[in-house]
Amino acid sequence: MCLRPGSLVVLPLALLLFACGSSEGEEDSAEAEAGEPPSGAEREFETDFSEHSVPYEEISSGGPPKDGIPAIDEPRFVGVEDAGEWLEPEEPVILLELAGEARAYPIQVITWHEIVNDRVGGSPVTVTFCPLCNTAISFDGQLDGQELDFGTTGRLRFSNLIMYDRQ
Repeated sequence: MCLRPGSLVVLPLALLLFACGSSEGEEDSAEAEAGEPPSGAEREFETDFSEHSVPYEEISSGGPPKDGIPAIDEPRFVGVEDAGEWLEPEEPVILLELAGEARAYPIQVITWHEIVNDRVGGSPVTVTFCPLCNTAISFDGQLDGQELDFGTTGRLRFSNLIMYDRQ
């Protein structure tokens, strides 16, 4: 997707949902519960590793450690004219519009951070980009009324970014 002056593309904001264990209609999660958490995970994360929906053997190291790829918190933005000094006329960006407020996250920046924790239209949001699978997703930054922000785990599932909530 390319940003041109005066153009606006609206992407929907996806709601982030966490699934733990099995739900009605799914197979028993005994197979998913097999295995051990990834090496070092119990030292790095304060979580209940007995509840998960992904087999641990599908998770591998991406190279960098937890937060080795630093998320952007409280990003700063510039106008289209100022951005034109360092962005090409047709530059790939992730566009997000929520409650009448629009943001463009340049791929050349988010590639080095993978996660942006932001506020758009007065709401907390998380915008992610996985350079390995070339995929961007935006999430509602609230779950059950609690604001969440995210960091990188340093781990991958099928070459896809795995993030964690810092809360």
